[in-house]
Amino acid sequence: MYRKSSKGWTKHLDFIVLDMLSLQVSYFAAYMIRHGRVFPLDNRLYRDMIFVFGFAQVFVTLVNDSFKNVLKRGYYQEFTASVRHGGMIILLAVLYLFSTRESMEYSRLVVGVTGVLYVLLTWAVRALWKKFLARRGMDGRVERTLVLLTTRDMAPDLIRNFRKNNYGGLRLIGITLMEEAGKACYKGMEIDGVPVVADTASMADYVCQGWVDEVFISLPREVELPEALYDELIAMGVTVHLRLLRAMKSEGQKQSVEKLGNFTVLSSSINMAPAKQFLYKRLLDVLGGVVGCMITAVLYIFIAPAIYIQSPGPIFFSQERVGMNGRKFRIYKFRSMYMDAEERKKELMKQNKVKDGMMFKMDHDPRIIGGEHGIGGIIRRFSLDEFPQFWNVLKGDMSLVGTRPPTVEEWRKYDLHHRVRLATKPGITGMWQVSGRSRITDFEEVVKLDKKYIMEWSMGLDLRILCKTMGAVLRSDGAM
Repeated sequence: MYRKSSKGWTKHLDFIVLDMLSLQVSYFAAYMIRHGRVFPLDNRLYRDMIFVFGFAQVFVTLVNDSFKNVLKRGYYQEFTASVRHGGMIILLAVLYLFSTRESMEYSRLVVGVTGVLYVLLTWAVRALWKKFLARRGMDGRVERTLVLLTTRDMAPDLIRNFRKNNYGGLRLIGITLMEEAGKACYKGMEIDGVPVVADTASMADYVCQGWVDEVFISLPREVELPEALYDELIAMGVTVHLRLLRAMKSEGQKQSVEKLGNFTVLSSSINMAPAKQFLYKRLLDVLGGVVGCMITAVLYIFIAPAIYIQSPGPIFFSQERVGMNGRKFRIYKFRSMYMDAEERKKELMKQNKVKDGMMFKMDHDPRIIGGEHGIGGIIRRFSLDEFPQFWNVLKGDMSLVGTRPPTVEEWRKYDLHHRVRLATKPGITGMWQVSGRSRITDFEEVVKLDKKYIMEWSMGLDLRILCKTMGAVLRSDGAM
């Protein structure tokens, strides 16, 4: 997949929230120590400092990138990072008090004790949370999956090391063994409870048709690296970690040196971006998801009766789709087609404008409720059927901008290079939609545009696509 230059924004968000709670708890505790009361709400200056500390913390977190590599830091490194982070917050708070000329009315003891308590508390909370993430990774309750490519002799040590140092919260789902190339005897094998899922000849197909986020390659120096397989994994959008006993570079990838467990690895992906960019993207998704769900609720009042009158049945249509790196989820839409639309689709496949059945698109689709001028045609023309997907965005299954999620049937037809479309979260809109969806009938062109989006991704690109989408919807082009 395309990667952040540090660990995932979801883990950062956990630490940020815990850090905010630690700071506020420390502030209330310091106030109680000094004044004997728990809540500083009866004094305007102390009440205002609740918000000042909050804003200072957000500012320091973003500017200082305080949680970069947080999952890789040891106890001492974490303590020094906590001292540095807490010191900058206290400094900003003191500057605020001096700038407002209210410092003489404010207890210096409260400021000092807040700083000390915060450093100790946030250090302890971060350490405990990292232990929790490591344990959760061993129990399998994670959202990122990993496959090892190694030899039979090295596998047991790698598995033990991974389980002991899995602060990144990855779930080890399988092993590919070099010795089993071209053999079938690997099937049913397990090493320390981890199944052997493929050989080098079948690994690319396994990754293409399964849920695999990342691959870790660790081979002895005397074993030749399967370069063709390495290139195929990168081309599919999978993040590949190559243990730094060896390193290589192929075209169309970005690389960074990282830690995976206690191994130093060279991580390669088709794109990398600062973790802050992914945090901003998620915040935009949450904001857009909330607003979109509110609009969906209003639309439901008017659309639901119209759908039911012309086609009695459920108002919403749901379908299993394939998301980022092979995760399956249910997508939601306002139902714009008759109840037997999926069964009739098989009869209409010969009229599909997209060759090879990789997607389905046809003119004057007879399955639309009321035809092109009925309620189904109207909500599709203005993309109103897409609004329930804002719930998918809010849940985190989708993003506002991304690639369109394929159906399971379409996904099963993917060649290896098509899999790159799954290297990012699916979106309500995307680059190929605003590039003229109604005119593109070649699936390879869709893949090309989606890959271009992933390789060039930035928040600025997302905002440009959103602006183009809104313009297309207002013109009734149905860009979504």
